[in-house]
Amino acid sequence: MKLAVIGGASSYSPELVDGLFERLDAIPVTEVWMMDPNLERLRITSDLARRMAAKHGNPFEVRHTADMREAVKDARYVVTQIRVGGIQARIADEKLGLRHGIIGQETTGVGGFACALRTIPRILEVAHAMEELAPQGVLVNFTNPSGIVTESLIKHSRIKSIGLCNAPIGIIMGVVKHLGCAMADLELDYVGLNHLAWIRRFKVAGKDVTEEVLAKFIERIDEEWEVEAVRNSMALAMRQLGMCLNGYLQYFYATDAVLQHLKNKLKTRGEEVVEVEKTLFEKYARPDLDHKPEELSKRGGAHYSTAAFHLISAVENDSRNRQIVCCKNEGAIPTFDDDACVEVPAIIGKDGATAIPQPAPEPVIRGLMQNVKAYETLTVQAAVSGDRKTAFEAMLLHPLMPGPIGCKRLLEELLDINKPYLQGVFF
Repeated sequence: MKLAVIGGASSYSPELVDGLFERLDAIPVTEVWMMDPNLERLRITSDLARRMAAKHGNPFEVRHTADMREAVKDARYVVTQIRVGGIQARIADEKLGLRHGIIGQETTGVGGFACALRTIPRILEVAHAMEELAPQGVLVNFTNPSGIVTESLIKHSRIKSIGLCNAPIGIIMGVVKHLGCAMADLELDYVGLNHLAWIRRFKVAGKDVTEEVLAKFIERIDEEWEVEAVRNSMALAMRQLGMCLNGYLQYFYATDAVLQHLKNKLKTRGEEVVEVEKTLFEKYARPDLDHKPEELSKRGGAHYSTAAFHLISAVENDSRNRQIVCCKNEGAIPTFDDDACVEVPAIIGKDGATAIPQPAPEPVIRGLMQNVKAYETLTVQAAVSGDRKTAFEAMLLHPLMPGPIGCKRLLEELLDINKPYLQGVFF
């Protein structure tokens, strides 16, 4: 069985490879193909993967290539973790937002919008190559902004695709640790979009434990949000709503406090990641290193491989278990389009992900969901069509963007900065 990793030069790759060894009985991979245009970094990550495989008795062969089509050919699973423009494009996104007096963040607001415009055409190239060369393959998308990118795959490709984020699995593993329960016994009433979700109920073996979990979330809130004003806003929101919150809701529920914190920081998160990755790749390149280093945890990919291979195992073995993924709505969330990408519990099996029907979102969360989903839908349209009017409309919808005049100025600068990655569209 062939597994291809598109974006194999990512610093996350050793985490992904490491998680495969203990699951080979359920996922009998014989070839791991790592693909990336950055051959210098790719050689480092693929060589480390080979040393890791050798340590475990070489259960699979590791190959690397800069040719995407070669990587996906005959692949049973294709994991996408690409970053078009590299970390420097992310830094440019973050600084662009701050220059315009709005939040500059990788996946939310203007940063997520710019990233989506760069990324969607490239992801669709992977999907279209799979249609030709691996039509029975399954595309597992980790590429940010995951929900928007996955919606582009749902609407513009014939390949079976499922989007993943490590935020839901992080919440699950935290609750499992606190309650001492089995992951299979834990059920979350989790509803929303990627990086915009609420957990309305927690059940363990059918018993409602929401109050206990919510109290624990609030008790340990300083582990999630370092800024006091942000913590206060998020704690109040959780108490009032009676729900636990995905961490990214801070950008909507504590906007002013988050923006002030970002303005006061000496470096953007992207610039911090550059330093973390410099240390990581120095370690990865050591010929005596044959395991993922501890420093990888600072990169922010906790439970990344757990989420990836829990999903792949369920597809491969038709397990039909319940997992939280980004997938096609198909009526699961009332009032949302059937072909919209949502992040909800789904049944995972050989046919992919089937979203589990949900109670209608309460008005207090539905309004923001509808607003952001309309923005996401227009963003996909803009990225595929290269139409400036659609791009402007998408920006105008987003709660974290400026008004019409600000959006026009912001869009012009955004397109100018990203001209090298947009391959002639919008111009």
